[in-house]
Amino acid sequence: MAEFRLGVNVDHVATLRQARGCDYPDPLEAALAAERGGARGITVHLREDRRHIQDSDVIAIKNGIATKLNLEMAADGEIVEFACKLRPADVCLVPEKRQELTTEGGLSVAGREDFIGAAVSRLREAGIRVSLFIDPDPAEIEAAAAVAAEVVELHTGSYAEASGAAQVRARLDELRKGAGDAAGLGLIVNGGHGLTLANVAPVAAIAEIEELNIGHSIVSRAIMVGIEQAVREMNETCLAARKSAADG
Repeated sequence: MAEFRLGVNVDHVATLRQARGCDYPDPLEAALAAERGGARGITVHLREDRRHIQDSDVIAIKNGIATKLNLEMAADGEIVEFACKLRPADVCLVPEKRQELTTEGGLSVAGREDFIGAAVSRLREAGIRVSLFIDPDPAEIEAAAAVAAEVVELHTGSYAEASGAAQVRARLDELRKGAGDAAGLGLIVNGGHGLTLANVAPVAAIAEIEELNIGHSIVSRAIMVGIEQAVREMNETCLAARKSAADG
């Protein structure tokens, strides 16, 4: 079983700031608190409409944290060039629609290999490790390997939103199979979206998954207990699940 890392997304700290158009709360301050709580990486999504995270946030976080920055972004030319200049450790290409509240599903790579592949190639040339945020679908996993992405982040939203034991099991089985298929193609496997303290353990227990990136539920919990404690709780829950799975 691979060593596990928890990445913390601080987008919604910026959402709160932008709601009033002021200079607080500071996403960098939240990122540093997340690191103190055990985060092994910080994720931000620089959207084309800049609805929460701003360019200056990405620069400040990249320069200020002790772990790594994972920059989520669309395969948009302007943002690709921004990333190539900044050179975060990781870039995760995600789908993006202006009208959505949050990312609604995985990136469509199959059938768009030339377009996605060009962005992957440009980013890799800049020394950035590239991940694709995809559904655990065999065609998408194969397409991710075909465009030379190094990592896939499996979209866990369908699992998180499933209702009823049978549906939850089916979605979890899809994630397990997807993780196995991706690892079999030589891809590093991450995951994320919609995960909470209540539902994360079965996903964290999937042996091939090396990293989970979690934001909204951690920031929400932080309102009650603070970011350090919220991150610590999530990290301990994930690590306990992996230990239990490894012990059989």
